Amino acid sequence: MIHGRDAGRAQAVAASITTQGGTAVCVTGDLTDDEAIANIITDSERLLGGIDILVNNAGGSGEKHLWEETPVEAWTAAFDRNVVAAVRLTNHLLPKMRAAGWGRVVNVSSLAGVLPPSTGPDYSACKAAMNNLTKSLSKAAAGDGITVNAISPGTILTPKLEAAFRKMAGEKGWAAADAPWAEIERAVLPHVFDVPSGRVGLPEDIGKAVAFLCSPLAGYITGVDLHIDGGAMPAL
Repeated sequence: MIHGRDAGRAQAVAASITTQGGTAVCVTGDLTDDEAIANIITDSERLLGGIDILVNNAGGSGEKHLWEETPVEAWTAAFDRNVVAAVRLTNHLLPKMRAAGWGRVVNVSSLAGVLPPSTGPDYSACKAAMNNLTKSLSKAAAGDGITVNAISPGTILTPKLEAAFRKMAGEKGWAAADAPWAEIERAVLPHVFDVPSGRVGLPEDIGKAVAFLCSPLAGYITGVDLHIDGGAMPAL
């Protein structure tokens, strides 16, 4: 089941899965709207017959402000889309997982939840909250055959990140802005992020970790925050 607010983009993802031999359907709706969430759950159960695995991946950082310049409205909006949306979905689906005696919940967090920068404090606080609720829910649901884990991505290759790296490369003279990505990555990464593996993560790195946590192989793993960061998280 693919969910998104943009029907066209959600359908494109579902189509790519189908093209590769998988089976996928999609639903759309705003996860900050209670009525929309109820409709999303109803449509999902109608199309799939039930939901056993929930991946809370909605959210986003929005514009990063300086600490004292982050308006209260930004804090409340950030918590609504990053934290409360996940709570809404979980509360809808958890009772049926409990009744079935099996379920998986994976909350997509961020290294910002444990290594917050000085800017964008609303987003970092949201991810810290995601880590906390993951721990709490894992204890509350463990006796019912449900695992609850978080994953914290580090620096991941997205169109936005690639555009930022290319802009920096050109402006700083580190590499030509239109150079192959591998050259851009080698030139820019050491200047902006300390990643011991020497590369930017890929979306597939996140997807494979989610698949593992949802599989029978991870049946005794619950309450963890798995860092997918190429070693960027310092030893505590």
